[in-house]
Amino acid sequence: MTASILIVEDNPDNCQLVTWILEDEGYQVTPAACAEEGIRKLLETPFDIVLMDISLPGMDGKQATTHIRAMDGFQKLPIIALTAHAIKGEHEAILSAGVTDLLTKPLDESLLLACIERHLQQPG
Repeated sequence: MTASILIVEDNPDNCQLVTWILEDEGYQVTPAACAEEGIRKLLETPFDIVLMDISLPGMDGKQATTHIRAMDGFQKLPIIALTAHAIKGEHEAILSAGVTDLLTKPLDESLLLACIERHLQQPG
């Protein structure tokens, strides 16, 4: 069975790059350009993992994660934060929003794939 991944990313170039990486590995990828669109897609379609950009227009990735965690059935869904913010205090704030894991941009392809595999193998 192919894992289904939702990418919430407002930068089209970043979204396309991550999509290519994941599709090359056989994942089913669905993009969302903002948090609100990502939440709508989560309610319409089951996903195995969410990749959540933190710097989004409107509702940011931390707010979106907090919102998703408050919805029925999404407490254990792996949400991997993607951020360019490398400041230690910011990492703690992102993690406290309820993300499962955090990766910094620019993304390292091997770290991204290893992180996804690790969370897919954990029982939900």
